[in-house]
Amino acid sequence: MITWDNFIWFVIPAAVCWLAGALVSLRTDSRSKAALWLTLCGTLVFSCFIAGLWISLQRPPLRTMGETRLWYSFFMGISGMLTYWRWGYRWILSFSTVVAVVFCVINLLKPEIHDQSLMPALQSVWFIPHVTVYMFSYSVLGCAFMLSCVGLFRHEESYLSMADELIYTGTAFLTVGMLTGAIWAKDAWGNYWSWDPKETWAAITWAGYLTYIHLRLWGKSRPRTLYLILIGSFLTLQMCWYGVNYLPAAQQSVHLYNRTATN
Repeated sequence: MITWDNFIWFVIPAAVCWLAGALVSLRTDSRSKAALWLTLCGTLVFSCFIAGLWISLQRPPLRTMGETRLWYSFFMGISGMLTYWRWGYRWILSFSTVVAVVFCVINLLKPEIHDQSLMPALQSVWFIPHVTVYMFSYSVLGCAFMLSCVGLFRHEESYLSMADELIYTGTAFLTVGMLTGAIWAKDAWGNYWSWDPKETWAAITWAGYLTYIHLRLWGKSRPRTLYLILIGSFLTLQMCWYGVNYLPAAQQSVHLYNRTATN
């Protein structure tokens, strides 16, 4: 039976494969099949732990902050690999690898108690698609954030063309996540939207990325402005994901599932 006690034995080989893939990509001028295969192997090893933990817990590992970090590491491996395969930029694979490994290390240094049971609000068919879609969109938008930082630093407009596809994809999944969340909220609490602090920051994040898309399509904004919008939107995304948990107004939020009390 796979538990969190076994996590390190999956993290080590996965991290070795991810880091090896990143190093190989840095040593080649074009797309490296070896780098892609190494990254894929690391992701498969990591997915084995998620599957095993899912079976062990008898529920999807999506409840606590530590469990969402687990999925974020998984999707960062996938997003980095797909971005590298699409454009061949060597450093993007290194970035996704570093982020994935850092989140794994955080989970190792900050173990959390995981209960097999799910509170009533989480016992919904919308639970799994809502959280996994969000985590995938977060990982894709994370890659776009890195492109924005590099483009802003180098004062180059070319990075926007790469960021566009990531933003379109990430925002599409973000939208699906919000829609499934609204349906889930209606089923669990009777309202599609209640302007809960987490929902409010989700709306702010969504509006930020939509602003970028519209300005980009109009073609009248300076690259610096667009880069800053993407960076700001990603910061609000972080606030939506975990920063909101530290706000006094969020202590009674229905989205805080780490509490012992049920919603």
